[in-house]
Amino acid sequence: MKITRLYTGSDNESHFEEIEIDLEDAGDIGHLSEKLDATGIIFRRTEPDYNYTWHNAPQRQYIIMLDGAVDVEIGDGTIRRFSTGDVLLVEDTMGRGHISRAVNNQPRTSVFVTLD
Repeated sequence: MKITRLYTGSDNESHFEEIEIDLEDAGDIGHLSEKLDATGIIFRRTEPDYNYTWHNAPQRQYIIMLDGAVDVEIGDGTIRRFSTGDVLLVEDTMGRGHISRAVNNQPRTSVFVTLD
């Protein structure tokens, strides 16, 4: 299973990379990853006009997109759109950070799973 990691590089800028979450055959119930430790879960809804200039993630966390979409811009100008079903591992807790923008004037619902 592929997810996107957002992290701070040695240049103090945020970067994207695709990472693979290994899944093992668990028989009748499907394929499962190993159990990952988490410290909390936050449910979030953002308004249709939500735009947040340069910022860092407050902590390492997974963001699971339930509905809607967000455009995320990093320091080199690359913009990636994340929408329903996408999972991000957000680790850019220092450096310049990233920009988040609403898409198509629509609200967004997501789940944050905090890691530390």
